[in-house]
Amino acid sequence: MKIEKFAIKSEGEWCSMRSGHSLVFQQFEQVVSNVSIKLIDINSPEVESLIKSKIKGELKPICPFRVDWEAESDWEQENSSGVASGSCLLIPFPTSSTEGMMLRSVGYTEEIETVSRYEFLSDGTFILTTKYNQSTTEERIWFLSENLRCRSSVIKTAKGTGILQTSYSSEIRRLKD
Repeated sequence: MKIEKFAIKSEGEWCSMRSGHSLVFQQFEQVVSNVSIKLIDINSPEVESLIKSKIKGELKPICPFRVDWEAESDWEQENSSGVASGSCLLIPFPTSSTEGMMLRSVGYTEEIETVSRYEFLSDGTFILTTKYNQSTTEERIWFLSENLRCRSSVIKTAKGTGILQTSYSSEIRRLKD
């Protein structure tokens, strides 16, 4: 699969059910999220600004997209509303038909701008690997059908010597009437 096809297949409104396992704290978390994925114009000011802040060189960006989410977790503090939300701009920079770099306005594990590495396996599974200051995250996304996709993640220590957290999500596309 190419990154353009992946972005187009991912576009839409999704209902996500995630199970997370914190191995460090020996905690289990259940999260239900509404996720919106939208393709963004390559010439938009937010895309150009993010590229200028992080990317130098000859790589060409293609099919940027934004992921917005609103999630309810059973692990939130009692005084909290239990609802978390966020947004992330992702800009792919292919280096081949199946690999490249992904610029992220906000990381999955740490809330900082990141440059991740992505690749597609022969079965179409998308793998995104991000090295942060304190950890390394590997996210995998694969489609079971046009309207059902799965996502898993493993968060490791920065040196990769220990696993901190794992998660698995089933994501169902919300169909329009």
